[in-house]
Amino acid sequence: MFYKRENGWKNIEESIKKNIIDFSEGYKNFLDLAKTEREVITHSQKMAEANGFVNAESVEILKAGDKVFYNNRGKNLILAIIGKEDILKGANFVVSHVDSPRLDLKQNPLYEDVDFALLKTHYYGGIKKYQWASRALSLHGVVALKDGRLIDIVVGEDPSDPVFVIPDLLPHLDKYVQRDRKSNEVLKGEEMNIIVGSTPTTMKDGEMKEYFKYTILKKLNDDYGIIEEDFISAELQLVPAEKARDIGFDRAIVGAYGHDDRICGYTSMISMFDLKEIPRRTSICYLA
Repeated sequence: MFYKRENGWKNIEESIKKNIIDFSEGYKNFLDLAKTEREVITHSQKMAEANGFVNAESVEILKAGDKVFYNNRGKNLILAIIGKEDILKGANFVVSHVDSPRLDLKQNPLYEDVDFALLKTHYYGGIKKYQWASRALSLHGVVALKDGRLIDIVVGEDPSDPVFVIPDLLPHLDKYVQRDRKSNEVLKGEEMNIIVGSTPTTMKDGEMKEYFKYTILKKLNDDYGIIEEDFISAELQLVPAEKARDIGFDRAIVGAYGHDDRICGYTSMISMFDLKEIPRRTSICYLA
């Protein structure tokens, strides 16, 4: 009469376990490559094209068995395999969101204070703010320049890259500030500012007042052609810099940033790639 819950590993054959581990390796690689929704869409489209999907905008007439995708401005992706039945009779949808909790830069984020250059952020999604302090963060995003060019930025993922951090108080000092706070206020939203530099420019200018901020602006301009005004037309995000790793001696758990909800986005996308026969109803995977 009752449903008996059992550990999923107990009755799995060794060959199936190997398939699970192999599948997880591909998933881990995907998590490392796709840490923002824009990156999820970019890499998902590449995977779709490698599996025979073509841009729907290049197809005039769709027929049963066609595999097409539609990229909505780099933020959503639709994969479809056209079925045997007229789509007016219905279609099968699987929908997953691919955004994850993160820190977004504010529109005018760069400032200096107490001999540091910092970036102001606001958090997106349900986060425990205190978990983001003293943690290596990487910067991802795109900047739209006045001339129409889009500059992609990823800093902090390569081992040779610098990373960024939200400063926290030392354990023997935090009792004066943090210990009486509630858990959701140990680190307040307005305190989630990112250290991006700590050296002043050596350039002498009698009118300059922000020597640390200038150092960062000069670096951004040299590397990307960006000026401070370009932050207004930028979409830049900070996410944990660590890679996906196996957890435990048995390597049975994947630990990574972005499981919610890329685990569903990735598996639903792979199910489309593994569909070998023409479906009766049109099958649609929507990554939103």
